[in-house]
Amino acid sequence: MRSQKAFFDNCKPVQPVSCISVVEPQAPIHRMSRLQPPKIGVGLATLALLVSGATCAREHLGRDALMSGPYPRPVDLATYAPPPNAQPPAHRFEGRLRMSGRPSTRVLVALEDFIRPKEVALARALPQDLDLAFVQDGDALIPARRGPIPSSHPWWEFAFEAGRAWSEPGDGGATRAAIPFALVQRNANCTHNGVLMLLFDDAGTVSRAALQVSSETCHYLQLDVWGTLQASYVPAPVADRDALIAAHRAEVAARLPVRPMSALATDHPGIDPERFAIGAARGRTAYGVVAGGVHYRSGCATRHGEHPFCEVMDLPSYSVAKSAVAGLALMRMERLHPGVKDLPVADFAAATGCRTEKWRGVHFLHLLDMATGQYDVPAYMADEDDARVSEFFVPDTHARRLAFACEAYPRREAPGMRWVYHTSDTYLLGTVLQAALRRLPGRDHQDVFDDVLWADVLGRIGLSPTAHATRRSLDEARQPFFGWGLTLLPDDIAKLAHFLGEQRGRIDGRDVLDPTLLDAALQRDPDLPGLPVASLDRYRYQHGFWARDVKRELGCAQATWVPFMSGFGGITVAMFPNGVAWYNVADDGLLASIDFTAPAIEAARFGAYCR
Repeated sequence: MRSQKAFFDNCKPVQPVSCISVVEPQAPIHRMSRLQPPKIGVGLATLALLVSGATCAREHLGRDALMSGPYPRPVDLATYAPPPNAQPPAHRFEGRLRMSGRPSTRVLVALEDFIRPKEVALARALPQDLDLAFVQDGDALIPARRGPIPSSHPWWEFAFEAGRAWSEPGDGGATRAAIPFALVQRNANCTHNGVLMLLFDDAGTVSRAALQVSSETCHYLQLDVWGTLQASYVPAPVADRDALIAAHRAEVAARLPVRPMSALATDHPGIDPERFAIGAARGRTAYGVVAGGVHYRSGCATRHGEHPFCEVMDLPSYSVAKSAVAGLALMRMERLHPGVKDLPVADFAAATGCRTEKWRGVHFLHLLDMATGQYDVPAYMADEDDARVSEFFVPDTHARRLAFACEAYPRREAPGMRWVYHTSDTYLLGTVLQAALRRLPGRDHQDVFDDVLWADVLGRIGLSPTAHATRRSLDEARQPFFGWGLTLLPDDIAKLAHFLGEQRGRIDGRDVLDPTLLDAALQRDPDLPGLPVASLDRYRYQHGFWARDVKRELGCAQATWVPFMSGFGGITVAMFPNGVAWYNVADDGLLASIDFTAPAIEAARFGAYCR
């Protein structure tokens, strides 16, 4: 935290745009250089198709800065938003964008328990092989690919969301584009959000690309990135252009209605919106409440102002995926093919380590419950926090992960008796579900994530294309991680919580998940309470979901269980029994960012749910 204080003391962000009255002469238009800053009097610096009269002069990242590249320190991210005098885009972007170069960086946090100095050094450079197509629909600039883009870089992959294009008087007739993006850790889930900006025209001329990263959801690495990169733009028709535009329009139209968090007090008198903000602001990325089908969402504060594209900020799932992917996938398979949950692991895991005596009697559902009877130490998170678990997380091939999942822990007791947290169990569940699916007639080449979970559940409830790009093993198997690796937008989190909570896992009034498993997971069946969590006497774990008894906090007469999904560092998605849902995305790993006592009490004001 000392490094953060020093940063804020010594590197204050510059402020965005100020409005002044200017009169500028008109000059002929020249083409912008594709790769090099212009010489004096040449290129974008002399485009100068400027209007006379009152304009909003850019104090930072104006036309000249985007051409010559001076970017000495981070700016307020409002600089990347359209100004009040923005006009419709004069040009249309369709083609491929390429970028390369090394920006400035400032490391704020690098926890040695998780990341080594040489890895920090890698994280201070960007991928040099970005080549991505975009199409434009009005003022929307839409990437052809969503989710992390594979790269040759050893640490980062880029992910892009839809941005904006507009015209400004000071840009000399060029069109300005701002595109939200994230740097996502390769083979992992740490996500650092930023925005890039450039100028372009229909002829393919382009300025340098300014970019800035000022926030992240990553417990062990926090850094600022800013600077300009070399950019080139190759106009060309993009395959499936019409489909990309139609899909984006449908995605935007299907988002839950959004209101600011402050509107809770107006729409629901007596509710205090501030009670839903927990933990330190510096550790929080975003939070929200879903009530009555409306998504009340916070802003997305960063170290340098509000992120201007909060609605499409990429958020990592970490172990929220254990519920939203592993849990829902098994529940869907059980709904389609009753008895899948009771299939023996040994018959479906293609690894010799899973065909030994210790796996006798272990079924698919035991993997989801993390109750295989195999472990080193039963204490809370002892196995998961042990250094040797890197043998599971670091490899990028399916075979090595599967070998760890099958062989790592000795059998201590019968399955189903004790919960011991192992991400490797959840990964193994994804593996055997994939194998079981491919033994069904006509499904021998199908994928359990794409062709079951996405096709039947997540896609149908309207999750974004970003959420469809789950992490997979980096080999021919392309095995979905299941236990982590999903990237979500705020709307995706809200929809998941709404679907599981108020909609009770139904689409168009019909169960798409096995109702017995879902009711047990969400503590709706008192006869199937789940297993206690080691060392935490008022917590349970059942079918991929956590639950907490809030009887004491609410003053209830009986145990009152709140099911929730949880992710590394401080990500919580709680579905309260009265249908209200709440989420918080944080990364400081502190109890204050995880303890949802205040949201639980405030949610009860929508409707009592004591038992």
